[in-house]
Amino acid sequence: MAATLRSPSFREDTYFVSHLKSAEKKALQEFKDKLSASHAPSVSMWGISLLDGSDKADVVLLKFLRARDFRVPDSLQMLAKCLMWRESFEADKILDEDLGFKDLEGVVAYMYGYDREGHPVCYNDYGVFKDKTIYERVFGDTEKLQKFLRWRIQVLERGIKLLHFKPGGVNSIIQVTDLKDMPKRELRVASNHILSLFQDNYPEMVALKIFINVPWYFSVLYSVFSPFLTQTQRTKSKFVISKEGNVAETLYKYIRPEDVPVQYGGLSRPGDLENGPPKPASEFTVKGGEKVNIQIEGIEAGATITWDIVVGGWDLDYSAEFVPAAAESYSLAVEKPRKISTEEVICNSFTAREAGKMVLSVDNTASRKKKVAAYRYVVRKCTAV
Repeated sequence: MAATLRSPSFREDTYFVSHLKSAEKKALQEFKDKLSASHAPSVSMWGISLLDGSDKADVVLLKFLRARDFRVPDSLQMLAKCLMWRESFEADKILDEDLGFKDLEGVVAYMYGYDREGHPVCYNDYGVFKDKTIYERVFGDTEKLQKFLRWRIQVLERGIKLLHFKPGGVNSIIQVTDLKDMPKRELRVASNHILSLFQDNYPEMVALKIFINVPWYFSVLYSVFSPFLTQTQRTKSKFVISKEGNVAETLYKYIRPEDVPVQYGGLSRPGDLENGPPKPASEFTVKGGEKVNIQIEGIEAGATITWDIVVGGWDLDYSAEFVPAAAESYSLAVEKPRKISTEEVICNSFTAREAGKMVLSVDNTASRKKKVAAYRYVVRKCTAV
C-alpha cells in the first residue's frame, strides 16, 4: 500500500467568508484595513485587485491569512514581501517570455490535466538531469540556475491562470513529483530554491503534493524537501508518499486514469488533451493470482471496435479475442497472449465480419500483487453506402 502523510482531518478551504469563525472574519477585516492603510488602492496580484471588496480578493487574502494561522501582522508582512518580490522578479510578465527550455516542457515540469475534483495537475520529474550534459546546460552556473528557476515559476504561473479564485471553486493545484533517478545531491540547491520561492510567494496554492517512486531511503525526501517539512501539521497533511511500484495505484486515488500520463500507468498519451476532454475510462482491479476477462458484447457484423487498456506496472500477460455469436463459428485471436513488462497503453481496433463479442484478458496468476487497471472502448457501426 502507498504510505501517506495526509491527515484524514484535512479539508481544503472553501473560501466562503460565511464559513469563517468569528475571530477569522475579524482578522480578514483587520487585514483589509491594514492593507488599505499601507498600500495604494490599485494594489493587485494575479490580475486581482486586492482592495475592491470582491470575492476574488477575499480568496487571495485568505490564502495569506491561512498560511500564517490568521496572524494579521505576519500575514501582512508576507503579502508585502510577496508584492515586492513579484515586482522585482517581474512575475506578471513571465507568461509571455521564451526562456529557452522548450525541450524540458512536458518532461521536467508541466501542467497536465486535472484531478478528480477539478484541480489542475503539475508534474515534476527531475530524472532527466542524471544526464551530465543536460545538467551542465541547465545548472552549469548561477546565471543558468536563475534562468531555470524563472522557467519553473513560469510553469506554476500557468497553473495559477487555470484557477477560479472564487468561493467554492477550484483555488489550488495538485503537484506530482517523481523522485525516480533524481540526482539528489546535485539538485538539492535548486530544489530548495524552488520550494522556498513557492513557500514564500504562493501560499495555499497546492491542495495536495504527491511524491511517487520514492526510494527506500525515505529520509532523503525530508532532506531534499526540508523547507516544507518544517511547516505546520496542516502543510504536512497535504503530502502523499508513494514508494516505487505503487505509482498507478496512488495516482488513481486522486486522478482519473484517462488523465494520468502513460508513463505513470494511465491512458493519456502526449497530445491527447489537445483534442478536448478525454473519453472516460472504466476502472478495475486485478488481484494477485487472478485472471480478469473483460467482455464487450453486442458487436454487430461490420462494426469496428477500438479500445485502450492499461494496467499499472503491468508485468503480466495480456491477450484479446473475438468470440462470434454463432455457435458454428470459431473464435479469433486478435492479439495473442504476451507479457507486458513496461508502462504502456494497448491501443487497438478490430472490424467484425460477424456479430459477436470482444474479450480482453489480463492474466495476473503468476503474481501475488494486486494491480489497478483501466480500459475504454468505442464501437462504430458499419455505415451502409
